Amino acid sequence: MKTFFAVLFISLFSGFSFAQRNFQQPPAYSPQLTAELKQLQETALKSDYAWDQLAHLTNNIGPRPAGSAQANFAAQYVAGELRKLGLDVKLEKVVVPHWVRGEETGALVEFPGMAPGTTQKVVLTALGGSVATPAQGITAPVVVVNNFDELAALGRDKVAGKIVLFNYKFDKQLAATGHGGPAYGQAVIYRAIGASAAAKQGAIAALVRSVGGADYRIPHTGAMIYLKDAPQIPAAAVTAEDADTLAYLAKQGNVRMHLVLTPQKLADVDSYNVVADLKGSELPDQVVIVSGHLDSWDLGTGAIDDGAGVVVAMQTAQLIKQLGLHPRRTVRVIAWMNEEFGTSGGRAYAADHKAEMATHFAAIESDLGAGHPTGFSMAAPAGNLALLQPTAQILQQSGAGMEQTSDDTETDIAQLLALGVPCFGPIQDQRFYFNYHHTAADTLDKVVLRELQENAAVMAVLAYSLANMPKDLERPAPKPAREF
Repeated sequence: MKTFFAVLFISLFSGFSFAQRNFQQPPAYSPQLTAELKQLQETALKSDYAWDQLAHLTNNIGPRPAGSAQANFAAQYVAGELRKLGLDVKLEKVVVPHWVRGEETGALVEFPGMAPGTTQKVVLTALGGSVATPAQGITAPVVVVNNFDELAALGRDKVAGKIVLFNYKFDKQLAATGHGGPAYGQAVIYRAIGASAAAKQGAIAALVRSVGGADYRIPHTGAMIYLKDAPQIPAAAVTAEDADTLAYLAKQGNVRMHLVLTPQKLADVDSYNVVADLKGSELPDQVVIVSGHLDSWDLGTGAIDDGAGVVVAMQTAQLIKQLGLHPRRTVRVIAWMNEEFGTSGGRAYAADHKAEMATHFAAIESDLGAGHPTGFSMAAPAGNLALLQPTAQILQQSGAGMEQTSDDTETDIAQLLALGVPCFGPIQDQRFYFNYHHTAADTLDKVVLRELQENAAVMAVLAYSLANMPKDLERPAPKPAREF
């Protein structure tokens, strides 16, 4: 589910476009390959392996923020489970930031119509990377704006010394139609750089309306960044309900808030990407990656973001081993570390393996939860889809036969796409993902067993198809990598 610049967020989720389908008879797979793919699909749809692994990651190990003991323990656990399957496993070092949240409270101490001697609680959570307020907190007037243009129109005189709330509303109707990603991309810029924009106008703290769709008074955290040309001020996300209350009261008169945030940025920590190879039988030097990111935010237990992606990648290898299959190319399972706080794992892997990119045949990542998959997307020349039509036909049996091109891909493998590696990901039901994304409600119960099995089937069938593809894929042109 996600330190990014605004254009990055928008392009990440709005770049999808349907490819023109070639309705001529697709190139046939051999009877053996077709039978093996169907075996993988049928077995995945009956297996509890991914569910059991996800239950352990979330309930036994718990939250896995980058730099934490739980994150590194989870890396050791996943490595051990993959060794049990007989894979060649390495823990590749990644240096990650270590930010920890402390006390986080907010209260309205002055507002129109208040009962004398009372305050009103504001439900909020610090944004990842935020600096702290003084230990005793700050008390200041609140200014409410809906967007950057309204902030600019106020000018420094009306903003300096105040707390700015960006009350940009997540488009729940857009998300309800299956376009949660674009809705997220529209709103998340305020979380990313809102504090810096407010600080340039003299604000002493910034609040953002939570970037997500649920209205259960639950705040959504997430990474923010400090621009180099602005002072660093404390930043937090408030619930949608509290943002509405603040906007309502601010229209009536003066609103003052007491805000306490005591996060700390500790020294960077050594952590690990888990990299595990199931060696290919004919082309072992060519690699097909299946992956998800192992770190999570600290509020919940990271079930949908992104424990689910990790366990379906693990199950791809487990299914191949269980069925005694032999992919021509190496299937490489990767559990990425620190997607949430700057993609340290993805960037480290791309740097460490840059000389091997020509032998990276394809990369797959799942990082949009565990909702029902309807197919797969591809960031590579559209002509490749014809080679994968037999794969789509098999996946159609579980309602996942859609093929789609994309201008972008999931965050950890974006660096590989920039180096010319064809990248893929499942197309998933996003209607509810952003209700729980980056919240305390990201827990195992939000995952439906059958839908997790369907995602495992998509990952396994797609990966095995790519690992056995009789010809090379057309590769995307290398391009500048994203900046984080």
